[in-house]
Amino acid sequence: MAQAIGSDNSKQPRKSRLTIGLTQWLNVLPFVAIGIVGVLVFVVYPMIQNVKVSFQEFNILPGTRSPWVGWDNYKDVFDDPNRKFLIALKNTFLNVAVTVPINWFLAVFFASLIHARFVRMKVTFRTLYYLPIVTSWIVVALLFKYLFADGSGGFVNYVLLNLGFLSEPIAWKSHYWSAMIMIWLFHIWKTVGWGVVIYMAALQGIPRDLYEAADMDGASPTRKFLRVTLPMLRPITLFVLINLINGAFGFFPQVYFITAGGPMNQTQVIPSLIYMEAFKHFHFGEAAAMGVMMGLLVFTVTYYQMTKIGKQRLF
Repeated sequence: MAQAIGSDNSKQPRKSRLTIGLTQWLNVLPFVAIGIVGVLVFVVYPMIQNVKVSFQEFNILPGTRSPWVGWDNYKDVFDDPNRKFLIALKNTFLNVAVTVPINWFLAVFFASLIHARFVRMKVTFRTLYYLPIVTSWIVVALLFKYLFADGSGGFVNYVLLNLGFLSEPIAWKSHYWSAMIMIWLFHIWKTVGWGVVIYMAALQGIPRDLYEAADMDGASPTRKFLRVTLPMLRPITLFVLINLINGAFGFFPQVYFITAGGPMNQTQVIPSLIYMEAFKHFHFGEAAAMGVMMGLLVFTVTYYQMTKIGKQRLF
């Protein structure tokens, strides 16, 4: 009897891996169809159109032709006598180099400070630090314009003058470095709360036994932070750094709402320059070419992060 049953089971055809995979995809397809359609319509199609426009002398007027110009738009971007794209590229990398380390350090510092035992009302502090994240970019930009207003009436100038750090007010938006400092402070103040909340959640997952063992060994608070806290936060740190880097490459409201690229396009970054070229100067072909190069740059950086940083052993 057992042999008969075994022989019947052996005669049943085995499903191939391809068949099983197709069956699983068909089962989940109704649930992900809306997302796939959304990606195709709002991501893939605009990307293809942008690449197409980058090879045309695009004309926005209906009924007009948009002749094919090949690589001329890309050449014009680099042949610009004002070097606007190269300046924007430099500023983009400078934003990453300046804001990412400061943002990371402040996130770890404030999260560790709030997580300390002697600090109460942790939920209140966490809410206060996260509040800028949900605040409108325009509202925060108006606040920073008031804080860094020119003349002695600006709040920052008023404080620095009364403390004796300045002999005369600073025209913040009229000079390259002072304008860049405004942009960096704007970005850090607006985004540091995200890292604080992430690290506060991670700190709660560190076993207390590790700190108790360090106390028994006579470790100082600084040594506990360096030898226990930071190593245990390493997986979260990789996640935070990847997001901070990608966010720093996407500067747009930080520049557009504060300096609008001034003075003399010296504070432009690639996203803001693309917007200006397309919707202010109507150079859609050159703007599309910049967008393609920006996309390749972000893809390269993201690919490097995923292959080099994302695959590292975390423990």
